Amino acid sequence: MTDLDKYGPWAVIAGGSEGVGSAFATELAAAGVNLVLLARKPVPLEETAIACRALGVEVRTLGVDLAAPGAVEDVLAETSDVEVGLLILNAGANTHSAEFLDGDLDAFGQVITLNVTTPLTLVQHYGRAMRERGRGGIVLVGSMASYMGSTHHTVYGGAKAFSRIFAESLWLELREHGVDVLELVLGVTRTPAMERVGLDFEVPGMKVAEPLDVAREGLANLANGPVHVAAGNDEYLAMRTHPDRAKVVLGAHQFIQKLMGLDKE
Repeated sequence: MTDLDKYGPWAVIAGGSEGVGSAFATELAAAGVNLVLLARKPVPLEETAIACRALGVEVRTLGVDLAAPGAVEDVLAETSDVEVGLLILNAGANTHSAEFLDGDLDAFGQVITLNVTTPLTLVQHYGRAMRERGRGGIVLVGSMASYMGSTHHTVYGGAKAFSRIFAESLWLELREHGVDVLELVLGVTRTPAMERVGLDFEVPGMKVAEPLDVAREGLANLANGPVHVAAGNDEYLAMRTHPDRAKVVLGAHQFIQKLMGLDKE
């Protein structure tokens, strides 16, 4: 699965408490990689840490809101004495789902901080050390939302599109320095976060991925950057990159309404 000589001995996982982040953690722990897990919710964070320690690795936890002032400094202090060979940025939810003109600009700013500003700072810090050592890996967990506009995702979708282009460019810059970069693009995945927003996983014909499968797929393709679309969503992606953007956006909007059960209202 992973080459420990290249990606160890420590991995930092932002959003490592549940869902895909927790799956990444247990997979890496099983492979012998020590972990620093970052998340806002202390209970699932500690549950994941306990499960990983049981697999024989060291685990540090830091309860932190990565959109809050001083969060990055806390993360860097927590990892100042360890060699981080793998950075997984799985924390990047849409924390302010609202139509743009009705939303709060400061809250939209938090979406940008969580999905753009904080990842840039962490990638530059850990990436510089990886480049100097000539080995390492960086995974940015992306979203199908990055390929098209959608209501209530005006800022989030734009931030995820930034992440994908950033990952491609970073891959280009680091590929000759022994550092792998991958944007792992997720479709609908059965995570607690997606359950909390009320997704209907039983819509006929919809592909629903499991967190463990997605994490394994991401690790297996870490060296195959810059972008990997998880769980067989390539067909959906092809539709979303069609040049008729009005057709793409309106069609996807109708699907999302169905997914959220809003077409029944």
